[in-house]
Amino acid sequence: MKRFTSVVLLNLVFVISIFAQEREKTPIGGRPDIKGDLFLELGFNMLNNKPSELNTEFFQSRTFNIYYQYPVKIFGDKSGFTFNPGIGVASDKFAFQGGKNLFNNPTVGPNSSQLLGVTEVYGDDISVNKNNVGINFLEIPLEFRYHFNKNNYDKSVRFAFGGKVGYLFQAQTKISYTDNGLERKIKDRQSFGFNQFRYGVHARLGFPGFNLWGYYGLNEVFQKDKGPFNTQATQLNFGVSIALF
Repeated sequence: MKRFTSVVLLNLVFVISIFAQEREKTPIGGRPDIKGDLFLELGFNMLNNKPSELNTEFFQSRTFNIYYQYPVKIFGDKSGFTFNPGIGVASDKFAFQGGKNLFNNPTVGPNSSQLLGVTEVYGDDISVNKNNVGINFLEIPLEFRYHFNKNNYDKSVRFAFGGKVGYLFQAQTKISYTDNGLERKIKDRQSFGFNQFRYGVHARLGFPGFNLWGYYGLNEVFQKDKGPFNTQATQLNFGVSIALF
């Protein structure tokens, strides 16, 4: 999976570099004249429509996304509207409250999960240092933007609305604990019953250099009857993004 992740990122960088080769020189501190946007998104994850047992730690449940989007002007050069398809990688982490994490549910089968306390699995006398589950997606964002400054889109306040479709290429839990002075790190990569695909709507309020964004998932995080407590939870993400160019 690490090799696959690296290949995805390298291909994304390669596509971006093709456009970068055509850029013009700009003053120091200015935005390079590269067609399109490279967004680095930072934010937090939440689960909706879930039992209280699936509550998460807010500040430890984070998201990190990187997208490249290419603008296509619609309704005329100075209409203010663009259609922005793109591609990118999204990484979400969840840290469940009470020192719990996902483990395979043998009663259901290999593609499933249940929520158990880490000390319940590895021993009551351990000291847990790190405990989370991460899911990584290859995503295609599609959005429509309206730029309020119709003469200079790059320096305009803008509003965007659209959707994203993602393919899950890696899911893993990461647990680090100390047992009688010996530090142990455990990474368990399996599907845990997560849905292979996800899709949802997102909105963005943009300013020159940064944006506020939010995403609401339209399908369930876990496959039917495969997740803990047979949950039908959906996902809500929000945060800020930086336009690298």
